[in-house]
Amino acid sequence: MNSRSNTFNQQLQSAWASQGSMLCVGFDPDPKRLPSSLQGKPEGIFEFCREIADATADLVCSFKPQFAYFASQKAEAQLEKLIKHLKDKYPHIPVILDSKRGDIGSTADHYALEAFDRYGADAVTVNPYMGFDTIEPYLKHAGKGVIVLCRTSNPGGSDLQFLKVDSGEPLYLHVAKLASQQWNSSGQISLVVGATFPEEIAKVRAIVGDMPLLIPGIGAQGGDIDATVKAGCIAGAPGTGMIINSSRAILYASSGSDFAQAARNVAQSTRDALRAASAK
Repeated sequence: MNSRSNTFNQQLQSAWASQGSMLCVGFDPDPKRLPSSLQGKPEGIFEFCREIADATADLVCSFKPQFAYFASQKAEAQLEKLIKHLKDKYPHIPVILDSKRGDIGSTADHYALEAFDRYGADAVTVNPYMGFDTIEPYLKHAGKGVIVLCRTSNPGGSDLQFLKVDSGEPLYLHVAKLASQQWNSSGQISLVVGATFPEEIAKVRAIVGDMPLLIPGIGAQGGDIDATVKAGCIAGAPGTGMIINSSRAILYASSGSDFAQAARNVAQSTRDALRAASAK
């Protein structure tokens, strides 16, 4: 079967196996931190991300462009070009558009078209706090991944995610149950759970079984790799179950002309650390 016709989960399973990696490289291109040779260039953001993608493609299970970093610079065309490059050159590696959309159903219809038809992403991140009718439009796109915010890596996430619901459990665990048990009609839902809270990763894993988890928070945010992998591993299937993202630590490993090689070096050491942790 052609990799383009696979579902998001099938793509992930294949990438975990063929790449031997749970690492996801996130693209958060800040113009102020680009190498001087690319600053001010009309397609500098695209060139920066493309070179890092090409340098790290054999080390990852996924790529994750962050929409706001492109949109704020009027670089949506460069985002389209980047995802096309990724899909043309690395069709076996799923692309997640990180946009954290969350709006009423009619508007969500258009956000889904934006992510899947305009940009060609394999999955998109969404915010569940307006309920299922804001998630449902994404599920109508056959085979596409819908990655629901559950327990985020930022400190302020606890302001709402730890609030107790009627059952007495925190809201983030209620979201995990809804996403895995009631909402997952397509079989393509995943959850975002931050590496900065490994105990919560373990609690979510106990609820959702082998559902994939997108885990930000290692690298610049300081999440512990060993604790993260131990908490999120799938019993009997080491090296699978998690899309563990690192963005800034890889992207900005060097501000010089060697930025792509430096990014590769950090990505490789991170991939190797994740492998070692999953083997323990």
